[in-house]
Formats: sequence, C-alpha cells, structure tokens
Amino acid sequence: MVLGALIDAGLDVNHLKKELCKLHVPHIKYHISRVKRSMITSTLFNVKLKHEHHHRNLNDILSVIKKSKLSKEIKYLSSRIFKRLARAEAKVHKVPLSKIHFHEVGAVDAIVDIVGSCIGLEWLGIEKAYASPIPHGKGTIKHAHGILPIPAPATAELLKGIPTYGTNIKGELVTPTGAAIITTIASDFIDAPRIKLERTGYGAGTKIYPKIPGTLRVFIGEAEIPSEKDAILQIEANIDDMDPKSYDRVIAKLMKAGALDAFITPIRMKKERDAVNLAILCAPELKDKVLNSLFTHTTTLGVRTFFVLREKLTRKIKKIKTKYGKAKIKIGLLGKELKTIAPEYEDYKRIAKKHHIPITKAYNAIQNPHPLNPPLHQRWRGGNPERSEGRG
Repeated sequence: MVLGALIDAGLDVNHLKKELCKLHVPHIKYHISRVKRSMITSTLFNVKLKHEHHHRNLNDILSVIKKSKLSKEIKYLSSRIFKRLARAEAKVHKVPLSKIHFHEVGAVDAIVDIVGSCIGLEWLGIEKAYASPIPHGKGTIKHAHGILPIPAPATAELLKGIPTYGTNIKGELVTPTGAAIITTIASDFIDAPRIKLERTGYGAGTKIYPKIPGTLRVFIGEAEIPSEKDAILQIEANIDDMDPKSYDRVIAKLMKAGALDAFITPIRMKKERDAVNLAILCAPELKDKVLNSLFTHTTTLGVRTFFVLREKLTRKIKKIKTKYGKAKIKIGLLGKELKTIAPEYEDYKRIAKKHHIPITKAYNAIQNPHPLNPPLHQRWRGGNPERSEGRG
C-alpha cells in the first residue's frame, strides 16, 4: 500500500524496477494495476515470486541490502526499518535477535515493500514525513505462530508511544511491516501539517472492506514554516517639535497603555528639519487606549495606522537556577525545533544590580547556569530526536 500510494503520487515505475534490480534477488515479477476501492481509484502493487523453502534472518536481509548498489541513504533507511521490525519480533517472542526468522516478514515481498518504499521516498525528494494517528481493527488473524489477536503482538510493540485508535472493523488494518515503515519514517503523528499541496496518491490493499476504502493516502507538498502567524496594528507618527529627552517617558507611557513595542527612528523631513518617526505596535483591540496615550504625551496632530502580518516563534518562559539565584530565559521554538534561547533582560539587569556585578557577567551566569543543572542547549533541546531503533 505504501508503494502503491507513492507510485500513484508520481514515483516512476521504471526507476523503481531499475533500483529494485540492484538487490539481485531472482525470480521477482511485479504487477501494478489501477483498481477501485469504495469508488476511489488507487494503485495496487503486487509482488509475484516463486515460493521459497527457507526463511531469512535479519543478517541475511541486511546482507542483501548492504551488497546492493543502492544509494547510501536507501540502504541506511531500509536497514533501520528491518532492524526495528526485528527487535519487535524478538521482544514479543522472547528470543535473541539473531534467532529471529521472520517467516512472512522475511519473505522477498517484504524486502521489496520496505526497500521499494525507501526508493520512492528518495526519488520523490521527501525530506520529512508525518502521519496521522494509526487505526487498528479487531478480531484475530492466522499467523505462522498460530491464531493471533489484532493488532498482532509485533504490530502492537511497534506502535508503542504512537497515537493509535481502535475501530469496529474486523481485520488487520496495520501489519508489522507497515507499522515498521511508518514508525521509522514519520517524524510525528499529528493532524495534517500546513503544506502547499502538490500531489496526492492512493495505494490499495489486497483486502476489500465493506465500510472503508482500504487504501493508504499520501499528500506530498512543500511545507510551510511552522511559525505562529497573526496580525497586529502598527501606528506611526512623524514628530519634529519635541525635546528628544522626553521620548523615554513617551515610550514608557505607550508600553503601559498596552503597546507590544515602541521605537523611534531618526528621519529628515521637508525644509531640512530633523525629526523622528515614532512607531508603535499593538493588538488591534488596544488601538484606542494606545492612541489616547500617544495624543496625550506627544505633540503629533495625526498618525498612520495599518495592519501588519507577523510570523513568530512559539515562545516559552522557563526559570533556571544560576549561581546568583533563579532567573528567567525565553525559549523560541519553530514547531518543536529549538531555535533560540535568550536570558530575560530584566532578570539579568536585576541580578547585576543585586550582586554589584557587570551586566555582562550576569548575562553569562544565565547562559551558563548552576553546575547542578545541565547546559541550556541540552535542557531545552527542540525538534524530534531520531526515534530509537531499540524502542520498538
């Protein structure tokens, strides 16, 4: 279904076959067809091969991948998927990793599914993948080990720590191979992220369900930067007849009235007059309050107002311990990725004053906190660390 969806989204079939030939696995034929699942036209990818009379273990599979002339990236990712799958099987069967014989998982069609999916991701230029929470069916399934509950034990092991939900559908909606692929490649399991959608693809499964399409859908597109977006009001006035010493008080009054920021810029006006441009940023609902303060504390006779769009990092305030006591830091996150850590100015100004030290020394104390605390860059690490292959 993964391969079918990627082909449906534009993966070149000739390129896929050419790359799969690099595995040097004999007697494989592929059958690709267009089918309908609940009136949705999808791509069905099937592997046709002679029955094998032996099972491959993890080292056999990794050796096939390693000896191939596939790219380093494809070798690395497909090996990670198989290692993750092997660890799950070893754990649920309580046997050493070297003793795992995958049965249906170790068959050639699974090698094609996993390696082929990695080939597709590389060819389509996918840099990051996300998935929705994983559904699973109910009932039982026949397996080489006997009758097993759904989801199969290895599937359940692979889905640990992953958002899942049960359904009333009888049947195996997620296989161990599918779970290994999706939990390895997905950076997170969330609602669809904001992207400029370019392609969609539908991969059909072989089993037909009466109430659901039985397809895997992929969206491919260019991701939007996951910054927070909003709009604020910008108010401006050109002033040429005020004592420059008064601007500190004006800005303080504007901030007290609710401005997000206020600043002045030197400008040159008509008739060669020196002046300043006073700019204020504020929430739209505070416009009247800020304007009242502006007209009260400055000599301006009028202002310009307009909306400006903002994109900003998600901001969090944390308290840390330093050798001078507790202090606040501001953390800037782009999605879940840490982008910046900055001491709160008022806190290191307070520390400098209290301990009679230069403000730069207070700043350094906050950047390098108490010895019992880890460094800031370790404590507030952003992003999604690579999912441990041993977790599953």
